[in-house]
Amino acid sequence: MRIPYSMRYSVALSAVVGLPAIAADLNVKVELPRLPVAEYHKPYIAIWIEKAADQGFAGNLAVWYDLKKRDNGGTKWLKDMRQWWRKSGRELQMPVDGVSGATRAPGEHVIQLGSAKALASLPPGQYQVVVEASRENGGREVVRVPFQWPATAQSAKSQGEGELGTVTLEIKP
Repeated sequence: MRIPYSMRYSVALSAVVGLPAIAADLNVKVELPRLPVAEYHKPYIAIWIEKAADQGFAGNLAVWYDLKKRDNGGTKWLKDMRQWWRKSGRELQMPVDGVSGATRAPGEHVIQLGSAKALASLPPGQYQVVVEASRENGGREVVRVPFQWPATAQSAKSQGEGELGTVTLEIKP
């Protein structure tokens, strides 16, 4: 029987440092609506995990920003995602391998996070996946989706009101 590389890594990591092995599919689906404005700009998006009880930062999952600006100029606007910036963003040196990426066009975008570093050391408890969007000449919005860790079969979603559409979280152990 051939064991997938990601599973071998999780099992090896758990044996070495005593962490629980991650054997779950965790997917976040983010809907970016097409807004009826004359000049549409793709939103900057930050996705992270925080503790449900006190909204304490638990780990970054994704940051989408303009990677094509000369001299890494897209990083200048990351601070417009205010909640993420205060919790984690100001401490990061972008780009971050496995976390940062380019902005996305309107539509549904699925992120598969089964091997995300933020999940590897997550202790058992109640959490939230937080998605924050900020757009040039547009608004800012934050959506939270609750979940329980360690992974059990779960599905939850929250609805945005402007900059974000539906944000869906699916976990399959």
